[in-house]
Amino acid sequence: MAGGKDGVGEVRIKPAELHAFTMAICRADGSSAEEAKLVADHLVLANLFGHDSHGVGMMPSYIQNTTTGRCTRNHHAKIIKDNGAVIVIDGGAGYGQVIAKEAMDIGIERAKKNGVCVVGLTNSHHIGRIGHWAEQCARAGLVSTHWVNVHGHKSLVAPFGGAEPRFTTNPYCTAVPRKGKEPIVLDFATSQVAMGKVRVANNKKVQMEEGLLIDSKGNPTTDPGVMYNPPFGAILPFGLHKGGGLAVICDLLAGALTGGRTHSPRTIKKDGHDIINNMLSIIIDPAAMGGTEFFEDEVETFITWVKSAKPQPGVKEVLAPGEPERARRADREKNGVPIDTTTWQQLVEVARKVRLNDTDIPHTVAA
Repeated sequence: MAGGKDGVGEVRIKPAELHAFTMAICRADGSSAEEAKLVADHLVLANLFGHDSHGVGMMPSYIQNTTTGRCTRNHHAKIIKDNGAVIVIDGGAGYGQVIAKEAMDIGIERAKKNGVCVVGLTNSHHIGRIGHWAEQCARAGLVSTHWVNVHGHKSLVAPFGGAEPRFTTNPYCTAVPRKGKEPIVLDFATSQVAMGKVRVANNKKVQMEEGLLIDSKGNPTTDPGVMYNPPFGAILPFGLHKGGGLAVICDLLAGALTGGRTHSPRTIKKDGHDIINNMLSIIIDPAAMGGTEFFEDEVETFITWVKSAKPQPGVKEVLAPGEPERARRADREKNGVPIDTTTWQQLVEVARKVRLNDTDIPHTVAA
């Protein structure tokens, strides 16, 4: 992302302090201790991995939605259809960090029993970084793949060739476990950039890179403000027709197939702030297919082969999906999590809104 001369500053927060602060906001807002911990675990880990778009900067939106009833505190996943290896779960607009974890817990148990489980998760409040749920499956030794859509608020992403938005950032994710090593995790929005990254750029008052956004007339722009100030623009899909096509598939599989509804005039609230996610997950036990031992050997052989490629000029090494995030985590655990001052001020305002004591607000250090 290109930085502008008018950019705002940053502060750095120790991960443990940021986690405690996030938990304290949730607790003051009425969440149980367990719910607050799950929310904080998820958001802070997203920041540590460098996905600030899905980190603690989401808390102002979350608290706005709990206050208005768009997010239901202390709610749990409920199975509404059960066909053994195929289940549908209703999230009841509960915190996605709770609902998605419980949905994956159920899916993991079923996959180990049946060899595979197809989970349709519907009507959950924002489930955040999708890699988090794929990693949960990988820790259990299972392969998983996930298609996600979003509805409840205005459209954000233009279809390929379109000059106005028709869906949202519709993430896709797959994780492959590795014996004794961190998993391979491919996790991306089907838009050129996540909306949260546009939010971060807007908060930082910096321009975005070219090729990510269009204005209301369909012309290219680098101004993140087009997503916040009328007349609104749109984010472009990644990879031209390929990303645009995958975005359509995500909406159809996550929204139509699961029964959770697609992003359309039926579900769009143009002035709303709802963040409802649906997710289709397929969780597979390698033992039920080619066998665990064969699978683990082939994974290591292939990944070793991929990483052995000579790097291009200027590239230090060839990385597997998930490795850049883990490198950022090591850096941020050591040096603190950078948060732009606009986002930090929004977090402080939310803390005061829920009547959190000033002593629970961490002291910051300029980055």
